[in-house]
Amino acid sequence: MNESPLHDDEFGASVMAVPPLARNADYTLNAAENHTLIRHIEAGGVRTLLYGGNANLYHTAVSEYRELLDLLAYATGPSTRVIPAIGPDYGKMLDQARILAQTRYRTAMVLPLGGFTTSSGVETGLARIADTAGIPLTLYIKSEDYVEVDALARLIERGTLIAVKYAIPRENPANDPYLRRLLQHVPASKLISGMGERPALVHLREFGLAAWTTGSGCIAPRSVMELLRAVKRDDRATAQHLYDTFMPLETLRDEISLIRVLHDAVTFSAIADMGPLLPLLSSTPSEHHAKIGQAARGLLALERDFARARPST
Repeated sequence: MNESPLHDDEFGASVMAVPPLARNADYTLNAAENHTLIRHIEAGGVRTLLYGGNANLYHTAVSEYRELLDLLAYATGPSTRVIPAIGPDYGKMLDQARILAQTRYRTAMVLPLGGFTTSSGVETGLARIADTAGIPLTLYIKSEDYVEVDALARLIERGTLIAVKYAIPRENPANDPYLRRLLQHVPASKLISGMGERPALVHLREFGLAAWTTGSGCIAPRSVMELLRAVKRDDRATAQHLYDTFMPLETLRDEISLIRVLHDAVTFSAIADMGPLLPLLSSTPSEHHAKIGQAARGLLALERDFARARPST
């Protein structure tokens, strides 16, 4: 695991993979299958792994958290940055922050909590969590109501936050007054598009965000890294071609479940066996399995074709 100090330019150097988490039939962590998936992602050139919603950390016990942190630190290569999630509630965050303070992790992402929050309460709480963990935090924003732009700017300026995963859905991602207002106060280098490939091209081209988070890129890491490079060099034809390869699986994730579809897709692709989803979630309904498997295997086949065509990429 990359334990070096974290700098802004790192966020634009790699797409941020958000993998599912493999578990055994008894719901314990499956180290071997997690290692297998991580090796596949790293082989494609992705160097940032974020374990959050897709890993179902919402429901992970605090008593298991140190084991998870140790597993991820051991499983990843020395150039791979790992960002574990904490929360979403304050009490769980505080317990996890105390554990993080005993490790070499350089940031942790705060999972979003709907309701029972105020902007000033979030501002106060995150400052205390960062102080307890001894590291700056990454904030996951899914709603305009979670924290006001001015408060968010103060958290960045004080060093409480090092990055923001921006994931407020818009019918038209180019029409986003909140994001434009946020960019007046927060450097674009600290903002990562947080909704997969679908809004990523708009977020990078129109708003200048650093990169994006990817679930489907866990299956096709080489392709998603080339998509990032194509966007950065403004190669629109290559970017559109690669973007289109991700849409079948991304559409199923949007229509059925972002977390559950990706979890099953990795298993159906035969990259690694993710096992069962930790309750209170469960697998996608069986009637969806054939089309998820088809989309996952199709994306993996395109990834392998791409790898053969560009072996040095």
